[in-house]
Amino acid sequence: MDFSESSNQKITIPHPNISLYIKREDLLHPYISGNKFRKLKYNLAKAKKQNHQTLLTFGGAFSNHILAVAAAGKEYGFRTVGIIRGEELAGKVPENPTLQRAQDFGMDFTFITREQYRNKNELKFIEGLHNKFGDFYVIPEGGTNELAVKGCEEILTKTDENFDYICCAVGTGGTLSGLINCSKPSQQVLGFPPLKGDFLRQDICSFATKSNWDLIADYHFGGYGKVSEELILFINEFYKMHKIPLDPIYTGKLMFGVMDLIRHNYFPENSKILVIHTGGLQGIAGMNKLLKEKKQLEINVND
Repeated sequence: MDFSESSNQKITIPHPNISLYIKREDLLHPYISGNKFRKLKYNLAKAKKQNHQTLLTFGGAFSNHILAVAAAGKEYGFRTVGIIRGEELAGKVPENPTLQRAQDFGMDFTFITREQYRNKNELKFIEGLHNKFGDFYVIPEGGTNELAVKGCEEILTKTDENFDYICCAVGTGGTLSGLINCSKPSQQVLGFPPLKGDFLRQDICSFATKSNWDLIADYHFGGYGKVSEELILFINEFYKMHKIPLDPIYTGKLMFGVMDLIRHNYFPENSKILVIHTGGLQGIAGMNKLLKEKKQLEINVND
């Protein structure tokens, strides 16, 4: 995959002695977006080197990862298979913007129960998939493995060395691990999980090679996939002010958290903060569909 270096966009904030920038990883590719672009780089290279024709991966109904793998397969000549959590989704693909787009890119789906999905890493389960689909290259749920972390280690460049804080949303921990590994000792890397609990620390420790990091777990808004009117108002206002779209699952919560920490003087005077925009904007359509059904405020990041 050909990588372009993303640009840093300055954000105007009320605090006079703190500077805030966003690294626009979301602009790297329209569908293989942000950190998914990074995570797939070396995995696709390995799959091609090993002469695999098929990529197989796992995900939920609105997974950024599922769509990114489908798009990468179409662009780089792989057949793609998605093992989707939730058998009730079978036959409802046209109602789901993420799955419909992935199917348009040529991905074949197998819908399984949540109980079956918990066994997705078991050898017997994988053998059953080989019997069904033949030879394939497995990319784990969320895309995180050693090769994905290696790709994410390329997010920060030499021009980013003057930042004091690197802030990023956390899903499976691969992107944050890559940022930690390529950060400077003088930098603090902060991860903002969109889910409850502190279980991600162990996963991150299995890939991260430094200790200059922490998780800020106060901005999950009730858990994964949960949003509030306050969050949606923030996303809409942020777009009006800065013309930068944020998604409601990851980057919206991340930016809300960073701005709130600035407001409460978490960061020392004269801090330089870099926020990583990891993409995921395709998820807005699915969330808006749910919000519309509930007659709630929708996300508006279009001019």
